[in-house]
Amino acid sequence: MACPLPVIKAKEALAAFTEDGTLTVKVDNDTAVQNLTRLAGNYGLKVSSEKKSDKEYEVSMEVKADAVKNAKAAPNEDFRCDISSGGKKVVVISADTMGNGDEKLGKKLMKAFIFALKSQDEVPSKIIFYNRGAFLTTEDPDTISDLKDLSEAGATIMTCGTCLDFYGLKEKLQVGIVSNMYDIVAAQMEASLVIRP
Repeated sequence: MACPLPVIKAKEALAAFTEDGTLTVKVDNDTAVQNLTRLAGNYGLKVSSEKKSDKEYEVSMEVKADAVKNAKAAPNEDFRCDISSGGKKVVVISADTMGNGDEKLGKKLMKAFIFALKSQDEVPSKIIFYNRGAFLTTEDPDTISDLKDLSEAGATIMTCGTCLDFYGLKEKLQVGIVSNMYDIVAAQMEASLVIRP
């Protein structure tokens, strides 16, 4: 199964245990083994793994049903498909509309996206606006209110200064900071995940 399904399915299987036993998960890559080992560690379970062949691994967890029910596993972001990447989630918005097609619908979708973003359990570390995305941090009161909430929750809101200058919006910025291309690139390079609506 593609990442992160081995971890998700293992969490579901652990939750289903009503008595002590062993959960054995077969996977085809070492990254999945490491993710499952971390999952077991977060539940305080003894874990072992065995490489059967180049594309076959088994991870076994000694399950104590009571311990699993009382433990709280770490959130899914602890289990990365690419364990070599670090950083946080970054959202990049390059337009004041979402998708291609009707502009009115696109603007409505973008407002809904930013509102939904604020409603997530985890706030992105940075939200970057460039090109026509700069209009969202300067002119739309509903979106600006949602972005202020995201900022208060810990997200850094960055708007491209060149874009603000180009559209004559620099004096209208209402949330976040004026940024530059170096910082925009650095934020994306340091991210574990870049999301583009």
